[in-house]
Amino acid sequence: MRWAAFSCLLVPVVLVVYGTSFGGAAVATFGLFVVTAACLVLLRHSERTAARVRAEERLPSAHRRRHSRGAPAARRGCRTSDSASPHD
Repeated sequence: MRWAAFSCLLVPVVLVVYGTSFGGAAVATFGLFVVTAACLVLLRHSERTAARVRAEERLPSAHRRRHSRGAPAARRGCRTSDSASPHD
């Protein structure tokens, strides 16, 4: 971001030194500021979105937790009609 600010200040000076009018340099400066601001907004938005995605990847969803928890049905004591009791 520092280089963008530096460029926004340096470009008009160079334009004036090389013969561009002050009005032309002012328009160029305004355009550079607008483009720099838009890039900054898009960069911040991208960083927030990436951070949100990383945070969601770390936390398992409720659906995954529900199915990955515990043992299979036979080990939890659930019986089906074809399973025999260990005490039979």
